[in-house]
Amino acid sequence: MPALSPTMEEGVLAKWHVKAGDVVKAGDVIAEIETDKATMEVEAVDEGEIAEILVAEGSEGVKVNTPIARLKDEGGAAAPAKAETPKADAPKAAEAPKAEASAPAPKAEAPKAAPAPVKTADGGRLFASPLARRLAAQNGVDLTSIKGTGPHGRIVKRDVEAAPKGGAKPAPAAAASGIASRPVQSLAQMGIPDGSYDLIPLDGMKKAIARRMVESIQQVPHFPLFIDVELDALLAARAKINALLEKDGVKVSVNDFVIKAAAMALKAVPEANASYTPEGIAMHHNADVAMAVAIDGGLITPIIRKAELKSLSQIATESKDLAKRARDRKLKPEEFQGGTFSVSNLGMFGIKQFSSIINEPQGAIMSVGAGEQRPVVKNGQLAVATVMTVTMTCDHRVVDGATGARFLQAFKPLIEDPVTMLA
Repeated sequence: MPALSPTMEEGVLAKWHVKAGDVVKAGDVIAEIETDKATMEVEAVDEGEIAEILVAEGSEGVKVNTPIARLKDEGGAAAPAKAETPKADAPKAAEAPKAEASAPAPKAEAPKAAPAPVKTADGGRLFASPLARRLAAQNGVDLTSIKGTGPHGRIVKRDVEAAPKGGAKPAPAAAASGIASRPVQSLAQMGIPDGSYDLIPLDGMKKAIARRMVESIQQVPHFPLFIDVELDALLAARAKINALLEKDGVKVSVNDFVIKAAAMALKAVPEANASYTPEGIAMHHNADVAMAVAIDGGLITPIIRKAELKSLSQIATESKDLAKRARDRKLKPEEFQGGTFSVSNLGMFGIKQFSSIINEPQGAIMSVGAGEQRPVVKNGQLAVATVMTVTMTCDHRVVDGATGARFLQAFKPLIEDPVTMLA
């Protein structure tokens, strides 16, 4: 089972395109895998004849690096499956009866095996070559702290040699996942009786969202900034632009204007277009704006790359295509992984104002509320304007209050006078 995204720990083997006896070449599509974000095709990396399908179509919760099929070796025999951790009671069948004998036969010495497979923090198997495991044991290196660079993430000799000796043990599973280490109580223990609710199992996407959001809210020092922007000029410009683009079948939304304005503001205030890393602050060269798209069972953030360089019609066309393929779970990993800034818009649901959780490793996320008519004061006179509240949630390690304020100062005039975005 390949790791098709950085957050993938397990997946669903949705469909096989091959069967035992089929001959495949490198690059042939052999299966479809459902990850926590999308359904993707998996290609063969070797050529040969399929000897055996190890994981049935439709299997859920298949851990990354689990063998799912085997190829025949060059001699035509089925390649051996990866050895599992030997069970303690495996040799029972070969044990001699407990009868006394004058000259008991000597016990056959078991062949020396490589060190037993190491377990990850969540109890899964950590794949490492026998040589890597021996080197790790000799040098006092903790394998669970190493990221493998071998096939399918396997830890190999060079990974152990590059690791510091006596590597620190990983934090307990609860701390590593960012989930508070408090006892988990059942609903019955909290006064909700069994049978009074229906339980919907968590799929891969829900688990991934839960884990990442808990990590973000607990580990990122964040704060919100609020600003109101007037939309009347934007709505008038949008009507004219859409009339001109109607013949091309393109329709620009308010969110497309927001994405374009955010990208231009990020270039005007580059300190806001940054990410925190343990090594330093990463200052991004382009404004890759991720847009939150609600899909069945969760949320995904496809990315408009280099949004500052694209026209409104380009952003409109690209965002519509990405949103459709997101809902169909047909996005490629590079289309939703990464990004330097996010925009989440709930205005279409009538939500006036809200704060979003930062999508790490991005430095900030913008939450866009509904445009509505509100009383405003202009030149000392009471008037009515279409106003939208925007909230910017900032990672204080990267975007402090002054930087966030300067970003919003650059964003506001772009929205209120959209002609400046077309210059």
